Amino acid sequence: MLVHSGSQRRRPQASADINMVPLIDIMLVLVIVFLVTAPLLTRAVKINLPNAEAQPAPPKVDNVILSLDAAGQLYWDDEKLDWETLAPRLGALDAQAQEPEVHIRADQQIAYKHVVRLMSAVAAAGLSKIGFVTEPRRAD
Repeated sequence: MLVHSGSQRRRPQASADINMVPLIDIMLVLVIVFLVTAPLLTRAVKINLPNAEAQPAPPKVDNVILSLDAAGQLYWDDEKLDWETLAPRLGALDAQAQEPEVHIRADQQIAYKHVVRLMSAVAAAGLSKIGFVTEPRRAD
């Protein structure tokens, strides 16, 4: 039997503490870098820009609002419109240089088939910018 007497050798224990000195050094260097570069970012270079002739921007086309009330009556903005006269008026919009947006306002009680009929008439006229107008929800 082997017996050790006296002193036993101890292995060095690993420390569970985080060495904060390198982290603090890096943070101080970053603070100095930001303090030096921040004033440089706020200054603008003064230059004289040349004058040039430019084409005026094309006029903005007004949006078209198509409305359907609960009875299925069609309105172009605030003007009553028949379904038969809708296609020629939409065709005139397609001939414009800049395509207008068509906003559809439909009563929530109307049958979906009327909305689909209106959407298909707009698409058949070659207009692709269609949006739906809704009321925002009220906080009750």
